[in-house]
Amino acid sequence: MKTMMMAAALALLPMTAMAQATGTTGATGVGMPIEAPVLAGATLDPACGNLYNMAGKAFCVTAPLAAIGGIAEAYITHFESEGWIAAGGDDNRVVFVKRRDGGGCDGMQMQAFYDTNRPAGPDVPGYIGMATIPGNVCADPNAAATPQ
Repeated sequence: MKTMMMAAALALLPMTAMAQATGTTGATGVGMPIEAPVLAGATLDPACGNLYNMAGKAFCVTAPLAAIGGIAEAYITHFESEGWIAAGGDDNRVVFVKRRDGGGCDGMQMQAFYDTNRPAGPDVPGYIGMATIPGNVCADPNAAATPQ
């Protein structure tokens, strides 16, 4: 499953920007901060490659595009070891959830991307951005509000 979710990063397919990302390690913002190490082979990139308006909204690392798939797999393993569950996603995105002690769930997205305005190649910089999803991601969006 992990390999399928990140397969497009290896195939150099373009992707869209991460949805409503907030909070980064050491930054303030809505939602919870992401505490992630910079794993082997990656370099911290607070500017997130100056792509997709992610600077200041996501915790980003960079590496040559040929290495991004392996680094993404290592981040998936890291987050799973901290109790996050890979609950969904698509080609370059993994959505994680983690149950809250008082009920509900926290959510996080991890997205692999690169600058699609440049020719793709194994040495082109690739990026992985990680950010929280605001609110309770386990809430039923179809549930009726309780009258007060």
